[in-house]
Amino acid sequence: MQAITHLPKLGLRSGVARRATIIAGRRQAAVQAVKRRTPSLTRGLQSVAQTDRDTITRLLYSIGTKREVERYLRIFSSSSDVSNPAKFAVVKVGGAVLDQIDELALSLSFLYRVGLYPVVLHGAGPQLNSIIEGEGVVPDYIDGIRVTDAKTLQIARRVFLEENLRLVGALEKLGTRARPITSGVFTADYLDKEKYGLVGKITRVDKRPLEASIRAGALPILTSLAESAAGQILNVNADIAAGELAKELEPLKIVFLNEKGGLFHGVTGEKLSVINLDEEYDELMKQPWVKYGTKLKLREFKEMLDHLPRSSSVAVIRTDMLQRELFTDSGAGTLIRRGYKLFHHDSIDSVGADRLRQVIHDRDPDIFAGEESVAGVLHQLKQTPYTIYGDEPLDVVAIVSRPEGEVPVMTKLLTSRSGVMNGIVDNVFNAIKKDHRRLFWTARADDENRAWHFERADGSFTRAGRSLFWYGVHDVNEVERIVKGFEEKGRIGRSYLPVGPSAPRVGPSGARSYSTMARRPVPGSRRGYATAASPTSTEPKRLALIGARGFTGQALTTLLSSHPYLNLTHVSSRQLAGYSLDSYTKASIRYSDLSVEDVERMEKDGEVDAWVMALPNGVCKPFVDAVDRGAKERKNGESSVVVDLSADYRFEDGWTYGLPELHSRSAIRASKRISNPGCYATSSQLLIAPLLRYLKRDAWPTVFGISGYSGAGTVAGTPAVDGRPTTVAKVTPESLMGGLKPYSLTDHIHEREAGRHLSRLLADPSDPMKIAFVPTVAPWFSGIISILSMSLNEKVSAGDVKALYEEKYKDEKLVSIRRDVPMLPDVENKHGWTVGGFQVHSEGDRAVVVGGLDNLLKGAATQCLQNLNLALGYDEYAGIPTA
Repeated sequence: MQAITHLPKLGLRSGVARRATIIAGRRQAAVQAVKRRTPSLTRGLQSVAQTDRDTITRLLYSIGTKREVERYLRIFSSSSDVSNPAKFAVVKVGGAVLDQIDELALSLSFLYRVGLYPVVLHGAGPQLNSIIEGEGVVPDYIDGIRVTDAKTLQIARRVFLEENLRLVGALEKLGTRARPITSGVFTADYLDKEKYGLVGKITRVDKRPLEASIRAGALPILTSLAESAAGQILNVNADIAAGELAKELEPLKIVFLNEKGGLFHGVTGEKLSVINLDEEYDELMKQPWVKYGTKLKLREFKEMLDHLPRSSSVAVIRTDMLQRELFTDSGAGTLIRRGYKLFHHDSIDSVGADRLRQVIHDRDPDIFAGEESVAGVLHQLKQTPYTIYGDEPLDVVAIVSRPEGEVPVMTKLLTSRSGVMNGIVDNVFNAIKKDHRRLFWTARADDENRAWHFERADGSFTRAGRSLFWYGVHDVNEVERIVKGFEEKGRIGRSYLPVGPSAPRVGPSGARSYSTMARRPVPGSRRGYATAASPTSTEPKRLALIGARGFTGQALTTLLSSHPYLNLTHVSSRQLAGYSLDSYTKASIRYSDLSVEDVERMEKDGEVDAWVMALPNGVCKPFVDAVDRGAKERKNGESSVVVDLSADYRFEDGWTYGLPELHSRSAIRASKRISNPGCYATSSQLLIAPLLRYLKRDAWPTVFGISGYSGAGTVAGTPAVDGRPTTVAKVTPESLMGGLKPYSLTDHIHEREAGRHLSRLLADPSDPMKIAFVPTVAPWFSGIISILSMSLNEKVSAGDVKALYEEKYKDEKLVSIRRDVPMLPDVENKHGWTVGGFQVHSEGDRAVVVGGLDNLLKGAATQCLQNLNLALGYDEYAGIPTA
């Protein structure tokens, strides 16, 4: 299946396979228990089967997105009905694949457990050769066909039956019902008795035994032996038998399992992902590297598909990649289909106005949403030169606007189910890439194929339900210039630019500016993206810190002492002005008392490259405004980076929210105004994010948080002997009397903060979520323990939950995942976030997970340094201990 989303290689030898084996054993035990304990056997068995299907379906989510898996399950399940139960797939198993019989059985059992019944036909060539050579018979081939005499046929029949029963036994061992069918399906005449001996040419396929097997709930397992009308057994090539079987059954998929996992280019050695026979067959057959077996297979595939509906396709794949091939957009092997020839026309009339109008009406999500009309789309085409790309039946239609001298924009990409499933969308997109070396386009956030767009883009912005993608442009400044031109000319209909240094830039609807920028796919990663195309910098830069008296300011200055490139040049505190900054060791620095006027002048003169505001809530704005005024007067028009540690700008559309593990590192790299998340809000979001796919809308996730007393902030204390003001905590262990003190029991600001920014991660950000949060202060200095209790919209296991966190944070250096519950020593004085204690209620519909961080470090100073590093072009972890 053609690549629509970027996934890692994941074979069934992985944890998915092990879990499936366990499930198979449990399933058999459950069925026996039902038989023993309940008088209603039928209802019990149905319950076990449904639970089994649900569990395996969830396991499939580990190789593809939930939307992908459910879409293909829906397509395949609806393909078969009572009148034609064998419509799903024909799977041809090569003899060499039978040497991996356990893996093969496990792959087929996956399909069985989600209610799919492929018709399986196997060969046994290598096994047959081994035996006949051992018995002194020399294999003889003419034109690639095995010459079969009576002795060879006798051995072949025995080998086929043994291999057939071996596969059936392996399936039954996993709890998968299977029926051996070794005769009664294929009727054949002699191919050429004088030349080939007892070799048959299939003349008739009787599908009734196959359908009877499926109706009885068993996988049909066939050999490629046939009988003549007179009852003579004849040997038939397994590939040919599979082709004849497919012509009779007309399945959606014909799968050829081999060891290589696909067809490969004879010169480059690269796997051929998709072959569109109508478009490529003639040219392929002329290639000098297409010869012998490759040429024969292509010819056989074409001859077979010419007799089948265009919805049918062939996949050549390895056994361990069968699930990826069937249930993900990326696929894993080589997809061969008839397809249609592609076109590109510069006028509606060449396509057919009525046909195009119908496609837009039936498929355009903006039409469904009431945001556009068909007439409006067609009218817009008349405003600028355009090209319409597609295939003959219009399974895929793309419209590219291309004004002279401007960057083209793909304004529409409309696909049918067949267009996605058979890879036509990629063929059309590749045709566009041949014509345009640069391209921009948009997609809705609820597009079920959204991952396809991310993989084909060099970068993107994401905002309030829509994304803007592009390829061919790798400089962020050039992207901004191009997008600004689009906005001025109305070519993309709304504002897509990231926010500048002052007021937020909004579109006509006043919607939020985009928050994800310039994400580039990383080969081999599932959803991982690197930052925009700019290498990390090592240029020394200057930082000013305003409000350094508190615990967070002290933690940050200590971290900056070890930063290889970032130098602290100004530190401001009204109470400590004139005293030395002891926690910073790279240089001798004294506290100053910077006024708003000082800040404006320093920004105008370019004295610093970044500002950190470590001030109490509600105090920061005058200083930020001063930076904005100073930036406007700078000769180069640039602004310094500002990171605010207070809550003042965490709800502002014009600021980038700086939680790198969840909210786009690329957006932070491109931003000049960054709001540092709250400590509780950081832990809450990291706890909830992996479970958002199971969010139950009518039940808020609840987080119970316990923080050390440093989280309450500081006040001025009694001066030291030298008159130096001291800093003490607002809350002391003595005031807590050794116990806990719950506070702000409702409407805590971190509750609203976490809910707001988690909503951005939902498939539909326009339908926001809420969380319930109860904070508690404890008699230790620093460290937060957060306990999440979250109702789920589906039943899951604790292992499934842990796997979600492992997948979500697998590449995060500052996230640690453990099996047991994190305790205070696991988070105190640590620079990252730790999660563990994964539990699920006995009914499977509520998860409890525990996470923790140091509120002064990952909850404040360390996260601030991550954001500074990204915004200033450094490596994200520069100056941060990650060991």
